[in-house]
Amino acid sequence: MNNLTLVIANKNYSSWSLRAWLLMTQFKVNFQEIRIPLDTPETPALMNQHSPNRRVPVLKIGKLSVWDSLAICETVNERFLQGAGWPSNPDLRALGRSACAEMHSAFTALRSNMPMNCRRMVKGFKPDAATQADIDRIHTLLSDCLKQTDGPFLLGRFSIADAFYAPVALRLHGYEIESPEPVAAWVDRMLELPALQTWLQEARDEIETIAGEEVPDQA
Repeated sequence: MNNLTLVIANKNYSSWSLRAWLLMTQFKVNFQEIRIPLDTPETPALMNQHSPNRRVPVLKIGKLSVWDSLAICETVNERFLQGAGWPSNPDLRALGRSACAEMHSAFTALRSNMPMNCRRMVKGFKPDAATQADIDRIHTLLSDCLKQTDGPFLLGRFSIADAFYAPVALRLHGYEIESPEPVAAWVDRMLELPALQTWLQEARDEIETIAGEEVPDQA
């Protein structure tokens, strides 16, 4: 596994990078890391060098490049986790894959109005109607997942689904969104993960700032 390299962006802002990084770190997959800061003069050239579609994350397995966080997570699960990234129960796997696909393709208002920012808490945030609809749907979806098992994670033990919704946990916490108890407890569990704590600390240590991702306090 020493020939694995994960190319990511700023840890403070890049939710898609977090998903692949967290899965691999939580399952103790050994990999090297290349970080490409976004919105700098060097960014385009670095993307051209490391990413087939000029986006991150990208997983390099020897000469093979795998891009898109969902493809990376499925590839890691297949090649390096012996399938442990998903539950053994096929119904739970189907539920998890549906949840990840929805995360991958939906929640545009939440993405736009609640960008991930690991360094700060946004005070007094008031979601508009579209963002609130996304929050409500996420609460329902996560609650439904948590009801299927005794936990402590979305599908029982930690899975690709938790990695995919980790940025949501950070958003719910960082924008002080009140969540129903099953979801609030899951957010707390996620924040306690040593792997996620490592990501958060390294995000806080970054020096880059992207102005468009800095939502002002509204209190």
